[in-house]
This record gives sequence, structure tokens and C-alpha cells, in this order.
Amino acid sequence: MNIDAYLARIGLAERPPATLAGLTALHRAHLLAIPYENFDVQFGNPVTIEIAPIYDKIVTRRRGGWCYEMNGIFGWALNELGFDVTRATGSVMRAVNGDTFNGNHLVLRVALPEGLYLADVGFGDGPIDPFRVRVGAIESHGFSYSLARADGEWWRLTNHPKGGAQSFDFNLAAASEAQLAEKCHLLQTWENSNFVLNAVAQRYTKDGLVILRGRTLRHLRPASLDDRLIESADDLVTTLRTEFALELPQAASLWPKIVRRHEQVMAARP
Repeated sequence: MNIDAYLARIGLAERPPATLAGLTALHRAHLLAIPYENFDVQFGNPVTIEIAPIYDKIVTRRRGGWCYEMNGIFGWALNELGFDVTRATGSVMRAVNGDTFNGNHLVLRVALPEGLYLADVGFGDGPIDPFRVRVGAIESHGFSYSLARADGEWWRLTNHPKGGAQSFDFNLAAASEAQLAEKCHLLQTWENSNFVLNAVAQRYTKDGLVILRGRTLRHLRPASLDDRLIESADDLVTTLRTEFALELPQAASLWPKIVRRHEQVMAARP
């Protein structure tokens, strides 16, 4: 595993310093270059929290990944570059589900002279920038978020109004790697997992986000959004290539499942 190969993957020619400016540059470059995606789960390929296979997937094979992979390799890179980084526990939608799914999200605590920061390149449509862990509003890439205390040692990030999941909580203590591994396995095998049910890809652009969820492709900007339906298996493969830089011709095999899921979701709407 080569840190310079990772930096080349995200479009950086030099090693940034272990400073807030360096962290911000890395965070933005990662999210602009590497898509959040769950296609291995869709294909039935096992996904791990181990860094070596994540590196091979994202750097060598130029894929994306979900939170365990995106924040996994990002945390490894920060450590290689001299940052004080700790893998910490996240819990998406803990506001609704309580502690049942704690560990369903991996986040990174980064200690800097300016204070404690949260780095999270694995939420899909979360802030494109790292943010200081303190109560208040967060403006990032034209989108508005907020950070508040939840309960006990938990903090809550509320997503922007046009986001996917409404919020996630996080705890700044070092994560239980066993809990992360357990939830990683659950989310890719449980029949009711959103990651099993829905094909997803998300990537930051210079002026917003491009999001694929099943048959729907969305271009989201702070002041506008445009949706279109994917029309065919060929359209899906082309869209993954042109919008997300993913060469996945095998995604055509998922088309019947994606169409069925789209019809189920539309039929359930009032």
C-alpha cells in the first residue's frame, strides 16, 4: 500500500502537511475523485473493514466504496501523513432507531492544534469539508448542516434539507472494531438492509452532488435539483462510467432487480 498512489488516485501530486489546511485539501480531493457506492453489496461480493483489500479496491481497481471503505482508507492515509486520527463510532438515524444500529457508520476523529475535527468521507452527501466538533451551524459546498449534542457522549450531525439520511450520531471514543465488523456484515446480508435493497452511487461535483439511487439519477445543487430515470441496463452502465468514473459492465445484470425495486417503491407512495 503506497500513500503516493492513493494521493495520485485523488488527484494530489504532493503530500499535504498534517494541518487543518492539509486535512481540508485531502477531504475535498477524496470526495471529488472517489464515489460512494455499494455495488459490491449488490453483486453479493463480501465487503470487509480490513484496509488492504479496501486499498486494492479503491486505489488499484479504481472503485468507490461505502463508509467502512471510504473512511477506512481515508483514515489509513491520514495516519500515513502524520495526522493524529482515531476511528470512531457512527450511528446513522440513531435519532429514530436508538442504539440498535450503533456502528453502522465509521467516522474519523482528528486532533489538530485548532481542536477536535470530524473527518467523514463516507456518508455520501455529508459535508465535503472536515468540521470542528462544536455546537453550531455548518456551511459546506453551499449546503447547510448543523451539529448539536445528542445524549451522553453522543453528538448529532443533521444533514442538509435535501439530503438522504436525516442525521447521524457519533461518539468520539475509539470504535470497537468487532462492532464495526459485525455491522458491516449485517448491512450487506440482512434482507431489509437499504444497502441490499437499493443500488446507490454518490459523488461530489464542483457545484453540488450527483446521486444515483436505483433508477433515479439526481443532479443536486444548493439551489436546484434535476432528476431523470435510467432507461435501460446499457444506460445504467454508461451512467456509472460518465457520472461516477466507474467501469462496471457487470452492473447490467442488476437491471431487472433495480426495475422491480423502483416499481415497489413507487407503488408504496401515496
